[in-house]
Amino acid sequence: MRALLKVTVAASIYTGILAAAAPALAENYPTKYVRIITAGLGTFHDIVTRHLAQRLSERWGQPVVVENRPGAGLTIGTAIAAKSAPDGYTLLMADRTSIAAAPSLYKNLPYDPVKDFSPITLVALAPLMLVAHPSVPAANLREFIDYAKQRPGAIDFATAGPATATHMTGELLKHVAAIDLMTVQYKGGGPAIIAIVSGEAKAGFSALPNALPHLTAGKVKAYAVTSKKRFAGAPDVPTAIEAGLAGFESEQWIGMLAPVRTPAALIVKLNREIVEILQSPAMQATLRAQGAEPAPGTPEEFAAYIQSETVKLKKVIEVAGIRAD
Repeated sequence: MRALLKVTVAASIYTGILAAAAPALAENYPTKYVRIITAGLGTFHDIVTRHLAQRLSERWGQPVVVENRPGAGLTIGTAIAAKSAPDGYTLLMADRTSIAAAPSLYKNLPYDPVKDFSPITLVALAPLMLVAHPSVPAANLREFIDYAKQRPGAIDFATAGPATATHMTGELLKHVAAIDLMTVQYKGGGPAIIAIVSGEAKAGFSALPNALPHLTAGKVKAYAVTSKKRFAGAPDVPTAIEAGLAGFESEQWIGMLAPVRTPAALIVKLNREIVEILQSPAMQATLRAQGAEPAPGTPEEFAAYIQSETVKLKKVIEVAGIRAD
């Protein structure tokens, strides 16, 4: 009993020491290089993370290294981050798939998106654009839905691959609009948009950097973007909600997290630093060039957003029967 009491007292003292030291730790942080784990080289995640890392490095006077961990929808990198020391020196630039969709996509996920991480801030939201080949006679979203209803299963609908954002958003459209589209899986967003441009596929959702050059050239027509408000880079394209599809919203997103038990004072500092950078005109311009909008907020707001996205995607994945393993 005395031994147990000694252990309990010792643990309490240790916890108290850590709590007392946390503010000083945050004040001096970082004293060495910081790594940010994210998706593959050249992806949207990677490009944004590198811009953010450069600005953090300039502020801190310490290297901020981007570590690319492609494969399995970023779940490999996310699993590594989950097992890292909670000291602020390993961060994760996660996305919608690895955090909100993964629990419903994978049977044996090697991490828990909620229990294994402390949210720092949502970083960016990237809407998709519903585009079609010019031969499709529908002039707007409502006409496209009517056109699809008259041809159940006959419209080839391109996606960037199984379980991608374009795939899940396409399944959401089928469910909400009560239409039957023939889903065609391509190996990436580039091949998918080329298929639409060539007429091999008739329509599909596309990331804005892929879609906008073809829209400007008149090679595709645009029906809607999937965000709550219009995208600044394509102000003439309405949102799906404006176009008559009530409540339809589906955006790609990325956000910064740290391993769970990272000291609260460090989370506060990281949030403050990253939010300030995201609010700068230079970083906003960088994000918009990637077809995204800055979305900084509090850790609590990001946690709530993750929860809402997880619930929404679980329903879509279950209805569509999507699996990633």
